[in-house]
Amino acid sequence: MAVVAALATGAVVVALVFRHPAGIMTVGLALLGVLFATVTGTALAALRERDDRETPAVPPPPGQLEPGSFLDADTLDALDSAAVLSRLHRMREVSDQ
Repeated sequence: MAVVAALATGAVVVALVFRHPAGIMTVGLALLGVLFATVTGTALAALRERDDRETPAVPPPPGQLEPGSFLDADTLDALDSAAVLSRLHRMREVSDQ
């Protein structure tokens, strides 16, 4: 993605330098160049931030809740017992389907 966006940015710059389009075409090409340069920078930043050692997320086995989908202690303190029981029953019904 970064290579394609960089090539597109280069093509726009070459078109602006050598063709000298008039009027609104110049503005449009300049904006297109800025857009392509932004995409190039974002793609390069994403490549730098990528961690190859990171393991991909694995879905939980059937019958178990996904991490973060359960009620924690703070939530239990904030809710009344009827709401907590209702949420637990709904979660069990969804996981049973």
